[in-house]
Amino acid sequence: GPCYGQQYNFQSAVPNYGLTTALRLDVKQTLFGGTYGFEDTAPDGSSGEGAGDVSGSEGGSVSVNAPVVYGDNALELDFAALDQKATGAQKDLNAYVSTLTPSKKNEYTGLFRGKNMIFITAEAFSAEVIDPELTPTLYRLANKGIQFTDYYQPASAGTTGGEYQNIFGMLPTAGGRSFKNTADHYNYYTLGTQLNLLGYYGKAFHNNSHTYYSRNLTHNNIGYSDGFMGYGNGMEEYVKRNWPQSDYEMISGTLPTYIDKEPFNIYYMSVSGHSNYSKGSNSMTKRHWERVQHLDYSDDVKGYLAANLDLEDALTYLVAELEAKGIADDTVICISTDHFPYGLDSDAALGKMPLLSELYGYNVENYIQRDHSRLILWSGCLEDQEPIVVDSPTFSLDVLPTLLNLFGVEFDSRLLPGRDVFSDAEALVFFSSYDWKTELGTYYASSGNFVPASEDTVIPEGYVAQIKSIVRNKINYCKGVLDTDYFRLLFG
Repeated sequence: GPCYGQQYNFQSAVPNYGLTTALRLDVKQTLFGGTYGFEDTAPDGSSGEGAGDVSGSEGGSVSVNAPVVYGDNALELDFAALDQKATGAQKDLNAYVSTLTPSKKNEYTGLFRGKNMIFITAEAFSAEVIDPELTPTLYRLANKGIQFTDYYQPASAGTTGGEYQNIFGMLPTAGGRSFKNTADHYNYYTLGTQLNLLGYYGKAFHNNSHTYYSRNLTHNNIGYSDGFMGYGNGMEEYVKRNWPQSDYEMISGTLPTYIDKEPFNIYYMSVSGHSNYSKGSNSMTKRHWERVQHLDYSDDVKGYLAANLDLEDALTYLVAELEAKGIADDTVICISTDHFPYGLDSDAALGKMPLLSELYGYNVENYIQRDHSRLILWSGCLEDQEPIVVDSPTFSLDVLPTLLNLFGVEFDSRLLPGRDVFSDAEALVFFSSYDWKTELGTYYASSGNFVPASEDTVIPEGYVAQIKSIVRNKINYCKGVLDTDYFRLLFG
């Protein structure tokens, strides 16, 4: 029922109502969704949502040994003055943001201040690729860095949607159009823009066509000082014309162009892990087949793992070069996927994904099972320290605020729907389907069913209704930011 109205999303509407009705609802939302009905989320109506307002345990999993009073991750924004030049929809956003409680700075604020940054959106990457024998470098980075053991990447708009989440920290509420719609926006809260403001050299790279998904327009507008290079405007110098192209060739070819430009801030969108995964049609599967043929999987799953070995080889080269240069301790590598390996089952429906289920080791029946993944966040400076483990639920929208905090960037946590995982903000993972997960349990919107985390979990009265409202607000906010170019109003 809610999917028809206040929790409408195309992904859930198709199986519930059929394609024709889903398209009609999608057009209706596009044409008449100009204002944002934000809800009061406090159980007693006493205050709005924000850090520390959700009943349950503390956010993150790292304790502070001594009591320290930290300031807020917030800026001084005069919403009354901003309203004077805002549209009606932007006034709704101002009113919503002004009620939120910012999250706190913490003992990890500035841990990576001044370090180099390399962010990789890894095509169709999954946690199951990480193996101590098959992918020792990925295993090293995942286990010697900050460990995220309950991580999700919602797959709501394919590759470009996953990139959107990683770069902007927002859900792509306009589907595949979302990233394209930012081409003329003031994209203030990106790593490109924020580190550029701190004097970093920045560049974005992709080893497929530079015009695909209009990346020649969008990726020149995400803040990197030296713009964007893909195949067709420079990358062909380094990468052979195969399908898919080689991540190793991209990274080994481009690294010399920036390694001496510290501090540098680099973005890679990889492609080697792209489907399909047969030896006859996938150059990366063919290239690395001998390394996987002994594994106890079907040929399709072996092909998927083989394709991902080019990313493994690229990272092995990258880390070795950083160490040889003596800057591994001063460089951060972050890797998040764009989406689950949907090419294994050719976009099959939930419950009908035999190859993905084979890879995962369980039958994939819902979005939360499907979209589980692993975030890699590593720096050489972490290797000899006690492991930092984040075992609370986290997802792609948490990556940007977490990195901004770690790099010591002054930002306003109220303006990002995800959370800095080391702050006092409560863990909340949510999907465009309106499914969500917290430390207290998981809610499945398609059935309206909430499953507590354990039999012993105490659920406060009104908790599920409160989180449902918070999730609706956050998704409305993502939509409003995209629809109205909201950050141009605030910072333009």
